Amino acid sequence: MDIKLPPQPWYRKYLVHIVSGAALVALLLYTIVLAVSPPRRSISKERVRIAEVVEAPFLEFVEVEGLVHPVMTIQLNALENGYVERIVCDEGAMLKQGDTILVLSNPDLLRTIDEEREQWEKENRNLHEQEIQMEQKSIDLRLQTLEQKYQITALERKLTQSREEFAMGIKSRAELDIVEAENEHLHNKLMLQMQSLGHDSATTVLRRQMIVADREAAQRRLQNTRRRTEGLVVRAPCDGQLGHINLIIGQQVSAGSKIGELKIMDQYKVSTQLSEYYVERIHAGLPATIVQKQDTFPLRISRVVPEVKERKFAVDLLFNGAPPDNIRLGKSYRVKVELGQPEPAVVIPRGDFYQKSSGEWIFLLDGETGIARRVPIEVGRQNPEQFEVLKGLKPGDRVITSGYDRIGDAEEVIIEE
Repeated sequence: MDIKLPPQPWYRKYLVHIVSGAALVALLLYTIVLAVSPPRRSISKERVRIAEVVEAPFLEFVEVEGLVHPVMTIQLNALENGYVERIVCDEGAMLKQGDTILVLSNPDLLRTIDEEREQWEKENRNLHEQEIQMEQKSIDLRLQTLEQKYQITALERKLTQSREEFAMGIKSRAELDIVEAENEHLHNKLMLQMQSLGHDSATTVLRRQMIVADREAAQRRLQNTRRRTEGLVVRAPCDGQLGHINLIIGQQVSAGSKIGELKIMDQYKVSTQLSEYYVERIHAGLPATIVQKQDTFPLRISRVVPEVKERKFAVDLLFNGAPPDNIRLGKSYRVKVELGQPEPAVVIPRGDFYQKSSGEWIFLLDGETGIARRVPIEVGRQNPEQFEVLKGLKPGDRVITSGYDRIGDAEEVIIEE
């Protein structure tokens, strides 16, 4: 017996078409939602760095690498021409003041010294002969003066006798006049003799002074020539370490040529180079620090070379106290040069977000949803550890500071635990 079937719903006939259409509409709606919603990316929490925005003292500084140098280096030059006869100290030797570094030989200089000595002996003999001649001349003048005085004394006795005889009528007036004229002549002659003796004494004093000066000049020339032999021995002018000496036995050395350096080791300096960006802010006296094995060593800028070469300029720093125990010449340190005093500011740690966004935006994390979204910010000053945030963030916010290469161009980031 036939069973009457109930009538089928009208849509059953079109069920396949309806399901296909619904799926197509859903796909279309999903596409539209994806198009209008910001692009998202899910990323593991371990692949990014999340930091908290804080208000803390901000110290603007620059961190650079510095090399240890002696505070002073003295260039050693040869004082005389010569050939290297003997090298006493090698490069790197620690020297005391007066220590011999090397010895030169110069036969020409030795011959010059012998000639100077012969010349000095000759001049000394000539000067001695002049002194004898002057002394003899003075003796002759004194003898002549003494003889004149004796003659005058004898003539005065004769004149007295003649006057008595004239008064007695024994001698005539003419004979008395002859004796008086002779007496006057001898007195005039004695007066001239005394003047000549006085002039001779003054001349003798002057000539003796000239002879003494000539003898001293000749002695100085001889001593200077002999002293030149001391220039053949190169000695350390002070305590220090010998460096950059590169000579061999027999090598010819010219006067004034560099033969090495002496590094003063009683104090060290740290030399570095800074970017030209800081040239107007760096000056002598600015503080700096070196951290070595958790110990901090303060320094100060002692010299700034304002000349910029290859977009950098040179700076020297001195330790304020004792340097590190393991300090060595040529050793490098990370030097933190402070550019001012600490100031309160809103700061975040450094990260690669700055290279990605040029400091114009950052991903701000929503603590409730775990989604980080781009927000605009304004970055101010910076140091090797921090950025100063002027706008867009407040203390307590959490932001993604690193891992931006993995995030790509996403507008939102879902942080997965």
